Amino acid sequence: MDDLAQFKQTFFAECEELLGDLEGHLMALQSGEGDNNTLNAVFRAIHSIKGGAGAFGFDRLVAFAHIFETVLDLMRDGRLEPTPDSVLLVLHCADILSDLVKAAQNGTELPADHENEGRKSLIDLAATIGVDADPNAADAALAALDAQLAGGGGLDAEPEPAPAAAPEPEPEPEAPAAAPAAPAKAPLLKYLVKFTPRDALYQRANEPLILIRELRELGGFLAKADAEAVPALDQIQPEGAYIKWEFEVETDRGEQAIKDVFEFVLDDCELSITCLNPPAAAAKPAAEAKPAPEAAPKAEAPAAAAPVAQPKPEAPKPAAAAAPKPEAGAGGPGAGAAGGGGAPGGETKAARSIRVDLDRVDKLVNMVGELVITHAMIAQQTEHLHADQHPELANGLAELSHHIRDLQESVMAMRAQPVKSVFARLPRLVRELAMMTNKKIRLDMSGENTEIDKTVIEQLGDPLTHMIRNSCDHGIESPEDRAAAGKPAEGVIHVSADQRGGRIVIEITDDGRGINREKVMKKAIEKKLVAPDAVLSNEEIDNLIFLPGFSTADTVSNISGRGVGMDVVRQNIQSLGGRVHIQSRPGQGSSFILTLPLTLAVLDGMVLKVGVQSYILPLANIVESLRPEPDQINIVANQSQLLRIRGEYVPLVYLHRIFKVPNGIDDTTKALIIIVELEDGSKMGLVVDEIIGQQQVVIKSLEENFDPIRGVGAATILGNGRVSLILDVAGIKHIAEHEGQQRGSVPRLAAPAA
Repeated sequence: MDDLAQFKQTFFAECEELLGDLEGHLMALQSGEGDNNTLNAVFRAIHSIKGGAGAFGFDRLVAFAHIFETVLDLMRDGRLEPTPDSVLLVLHCADILSDLVKAAQNGTELPADHENEGRKSLIDLAATIGVDADPNAADAALAALDAQLAGGGGLDAEPEPAPAAAPEPEPEPEAPAAAPAAPAKAPLLKYLVKFTPRDALYQRANEPLILIRELRELGGFLAKADAEAVPALDQIQPEGAYIKWEFEVETDRGEQAIKDVFEFVLDDCELSITCLNPPAAAAKPAAEAKPAPEAAPKAEAPAAAAPVAQPKPEAPKPAAAAAPKPEAGAGGPGAGAAGGGGAPGGETKAARSIRVDLDRVDKLVNMVGELVITHAMIAQQTEHLHADQHPELANGLAELSHHIRDLQESVMAMRAQPVKSVFARLPRLVRELAMMTNKKIRLDMSGENTEIDKTVIEQLGDPLTHMIRNSCDHGIESPEDRAAAGKPAEGVIHVSADQRGGRIVIEITDDGRGINREKVMKKAIEKKLVAPDAVLSNEEIDNLIFLPGFSTADTVSNISGRGVGMDVVRQNIQSLGGRVHIQSRPGQGSSFILTLPLTLAVLDGMVLKVGVQSYILPLANIVESLRPEPDQINIVANQSQLLRIRGEYVPLVYLHRIFKVPNGIDDTTKALIIIVELEDGSKMGLVVDEIIGQQQVVIKSLEENFDPIRGVGAATILGNGRVSLILDVAGIKHIAEHEGQQRGSVPRLAAPAA
């Protein structure tokens, strides 16, 4: 990978983080929980994306982000009110920006009119206060400047009022009055700021006008543009930076506040800040300071001319591409308002974390997996040696085992991420669906900090989206129907995440109408998915909604009706080694329960011998093991066997019959029974020949290397080099209930009450 490609990869990784945080900030604004700091964080996220995109020549992305940024700047200044409608527009435009980022990342081209609607809406929103956010308006400013230069005028001359400056409020006269608010804590100091942009500043799509506006917010302000370096019109280079500025800023917020304004352009300019009245001299009354309030309007005109020197972004040399370094990542959207004291906190965070490509972490995980296998091989080859005869070897192997486990846990922690990165998308989805369906829906979430493997998180988005859409469209009733049923008008969807044993459980529960099993059965018969005379249990009827092409919607809409959503849910979850379970109560609501592995790399398991084969049973599923007495075994009518233990009856499943393994033990009193617990709380007894021992194993996907097998979750390599299958207890339960009679005397797992 060359340097430029590496920098691009870093840029897109930062964009992913920024867009994720952007969604959260915008949702806070929409719900009324946001403030000025939230608006500043949104602005900085867009600004960072635009700056990086300009460095790599993504012109289309830069053009849209520029208009987006202009509107957000108007909101920051208080000239545009962040109303629910305007925030909804900003959310829509954030989606468009995300599409443009993905297109740039994948090297694809979106339709030419993809962003036109959002672009026009942003321009129209800015026009409501008399601001022209269309970048094409810069051509008019350029023509006016050309005429001025041709007539011999300089940039210091009194210009025509700039369009963007006309509606700008004049805060300068208020600044001296506001300064004495806390004279004891923060003296009013005057600073001379010299700012000379380099060409790279414009190439990265930065705009001095925005910097000037931020400086004006700090207090008394006077600006002067030095245009001596501007050559004759026919000698001007579009990429050149010819104008430099001097600012006098009078503020009680300190020098750091001024530095923060230039945070994103420090590498692309020459900047000096000098205090003209150090603290010793600042003890004079603030009234003696002369903020020159009348000069501020003149400052707008030179600033408004900035677009003249702003060229179209072009791809830089690799060295220059490094500059967007992580203003986007280190500061991030949470950098806060300009002039805020966020720099120290941001620096600390950056110093304590680094960005590592996920492929490198995956390679490390694979190496740890191979180390686990090698350790198992060494342990098996030396197990015939007595520990008392080789104490140093035994101690060394024990220490190695501990170190490998610590290493494995540390590497897994590197891949683990909180599920809140997925949950964060759901509030907006629910709000939009509530608006589309004219329903009142509230989303509650819990367990967002539960951590799970990043690979699992990346594939959780689609299943959760489909289940939320299903709950909003089919589950939650209209306010009128809820009132008729004696329910509150507002429906509730609760999404939770929790770790149970070696798996993570995500539950989506609503208080809606529940599954209409009669309607589901009728639709299934109409679509010839089941026979008309089929007799199905409630659980089997509920699971019909996962069949491809199945939908109970009477009409096809943007939300549902095509019969692909829930099918996608089951396929995606099963591909991760997980399962979906439904619990529905008519008139009360439904729950969709997803169970997923915490990691797709390693697990602790018990090695079992069944006939001539060895299997791995995940340790998280095991409750206990025992060799039963004859009076503990009960035979029911269909010759199935139940184990009576502590007043409870547990169905027995013979693994050698399920998998047709020869030479398995049939006499239960001579075999071992492993009691396992499933996610739904039910128990099952697995009849095996013997337990070989506990071992940490590396998970190898069957779907990637072979084909999926019911009852088998994955495979691994044992210390003797042989492949062993990792059992899936839920799959074994399914075989026992539906195929057991063909494979042998296996009970249907419906144990009678004790």
